Amino acid sequence: MDPVIMPGTSLPQAVDPEIHDLMKKFCGIELSPSEIFTPFTVDEALGYALTNKYSKGTPSNRRCYGGDQFIDALEDIFRTRALQAFRLDPACWGVIIQPYSGSAAKVAAHTTFLQPHSRIMGLNLPSGVHHTHGYDTSGIRKIYFESTPFDVDPSTGYIDYNKLEEKALNFCPHLIICGSSVYPRDWDYARFCSIANKCGALLLCDMADVSGLIAAQEAANPFEHCEIVTTTPYKSSTGPTAGMIFYRKGQPEDAIYNFEDKTLIFPSLLSGPHNNQVRVLAVALQQARSLEFKAYAKQVKANAVALGNYLLSKGYKLLTGGTDNHLVLWDLRPLGLTGNMVEKLCNLCGITVKKKAVFGDSSAKAPRGVLIGTHAMTCMDFVEKDFEQIGEFLHWAVTIVSTIQKQHGKLMKDFDKGLDNNEDIEALKVHVQNFSLLHRHAQFLSRP
Repeated sequence: MDPVIMPGTSLPQAVDPEIHDLMKKFCGIELSPSEIFTPFTVDEALGYALTNKYSKGTPSNRRCYGGDQFIDALEDIFRTRALQAFRLDPACWGVIIQPYSGSAAKVAAHTTFLQPHSRIMGLNLPSGVHHTHGYDTSGIRKIYFESTPFDVDPSTGYIDYNKLEEKALNFCPHLIICGSSVYPRDWDYARFCSIANKCGALLLCDMADVSGLIAAQEAANPFEHCEIVTTTPYKSSTGPTAGMIFYRKGQPEDAIYNFEDKTLIFPSLLSGPHNNQVRVLAVALQQARSLEFKAYAKQVKANAVALGNYLLSKGYKLLTGGTDNHLVLWDLRPLGLTGNMVEKLCNLCGITVKKKAVFGDSSAKAPRGVLIGTHAMTCMDFVEKDFEQIGEFLHWAVTIVSTIQKQHGKLMKDFDKGLDNNEDIEALKVHVQNFSLLHRHAQFLSRP
C-alpha cells in the first residue's frame, strides 16, 4: 500500500478557513478581568509536540504508559518553578500541577481534604465570589457539602470580618475559602487565619485572579496564613487554562490532616494530564519571575486605578469606592440599569465587559453591576491615559443604554428592539475599532 497522507498537515487557513477566519474577527477592547492576551512564547509552547503524549499518572505514583521519562523531567521542572514563583520553601510546600482548570483544582482540593457533608464557608455569590466557593444555587451542592456564605458590608462593599467571625463560630465549618474573582480590594489573610483557628477550620485561598500580582509581590501573600492555595495561571499570570494546588507539608503530629498523604488524587479525579499545557505553565512561571513581569503587574494596578478614578469623576459608583488590584466593580443601581444591558451593548461596540451581581441582588441572572479588568489591555501596552479613554467609551456606552431603556422599556426583550440599526452604537463601534487598531499597530511597530 502507498503511505497514507494524514489530514491537517497544511496551514490552518488552508485546512479550515472557516475557523481560521472566525479567529481573526475580534478587534476591540478586552476588559474581562478573567482574560488575558498570552505572549508569543506561551502561544508557541501550547502548540508543541507534547500534545501527542499521553502520560496518565504521576512520577511519584508511577505512570500507566511507557516513554514518559521526559514528561517526568518536565513536571519536576514545573513543580520547582511553581514554588520559586511564589518564593516557597519546597521543604514546607508541595504543589500539584496537573489539574485542567482552576475549578477542577478547587473541586479536587475539596474532595481531597473534606469528607462528604463537611461544612464549608465562602463569600456570597452576590458579594463577588466564584461559583465554586460553595454558593448553593440549586440545592445540588448539599449532596457533597453543607455550605453557608459570608457577605460584604452593604454600606462599604468591604468584607465584614466581624460578622464573618460571628457566623463562622456559629456554623463551625471544616473549611473556609478566601479569595474572589470580583473583590477589588486586598484580603486580610491574617484575620481569616485567626477566624479559621478559632473554629478549627482549614483555610483555603483561591488566588486565581490575583496570582500574577502575588507572584510579583503586588498583592498580599496568602501562603503565610493558608494550608491550601489553588490557582489558575490564565487570568493574571499570562499562562493557559490550567490549575495548580499548593499544600503545606509537615503538619504537626496532632493535626487532623496530613496534607502530603492526602494529595494523591490520581486516579480519582485526574487522569491523563495535558502535557502541552504543563510545558506552557512551566514557561509562564519562568516569565513570572522576571523584572518585566513585575513592571507589568505594577502597570495592571495603575491602569485599574486610572480607570476607576475616571469613572468616579463622571459621578458613577464603584463598589468599595475604588480598587487595590486589577479590577473595578461598577454599581449600576443608581442608574437603574442592569449588567445584562450594558454587557450586551458593549459587546456590540467591540468592548468586552462582564455582567456581575452586586450585594443586594436577588439573582445572579439579573445582575446590577459590571466587572471591568485591566490585565488583557495592559498586555497590549496600554497605560493610564489609554484607560481614561476606555473610561470615556464606557461612559458613552452607558449613556446609549440609558437612552434605549427610556425609549423602549426596562425588559430585555424591549431593550433589544432599540439595538437594531442604532446610529449611536455604530458610531461608538467605529471609535472603539479605530482606537484598538491604532494601538495594535503602534505595538507592532515598537516590538523588536
